[in-house]
Amino acid sequence: MSTRGVVFVHSSPTAVCPHVEWAMSGVLGSKVSLQWTPQSAAPGTLRAEVTWTGVAGNGGALAGALRAWPMLRFEVTEEPSPGVDGERFCYVPGLGMWRGRTSANGDIVVGEDQLRSVMAGSSAGKVHAGIDALLGSAWDNALEPFRLAGDGAPVTWLHQVG
Repeated sequence: MSTRGVVFVHSSPTAVCPHVEWAMSGVLGSKVSLQWTPQSAAPGTLRAEVTWTGVAGNGGALAGALRAWPMLRFEVTEEPSPGVDGERFCYVPGLGMWRGRTSANGDIVVGEDQLRSVMAGSSAGKVHAGIDALLGSAWDNALEPFRLAGDGAPVTWLHQVG
């Protein structure tokens, strides 16, 4: 099943940029060359965006490959495809990886079992904190300055080979 998504590398040390491209190339099966630009939210780092197409599950594979460099800040999205939920992965140093399912319009989807778990025997404050965690609020808050710094940045288009 074919799908598409976006990788946002919000900040990367210059020396790591070639490794990011190699890791993505390994997942997508074709050479990846990103257009790196300065990241004003973290001077001395670079940022890049790339739209990809490939098989369902590549979003998770891309996120796993990028996670090898814990100094990166990144997001990976995968659009829903027939029979497969969309996904969003966020990585922030100090917070680690967050993963959420997404609907067709990009909203985070929280399952009933996840909500039941958060609500089970919890106080109102714990329920609020649990829902924040399910929605990835800490990751969104940490990444928002990096997202804003990327407005108007160039985007590369990639297509998976065969």
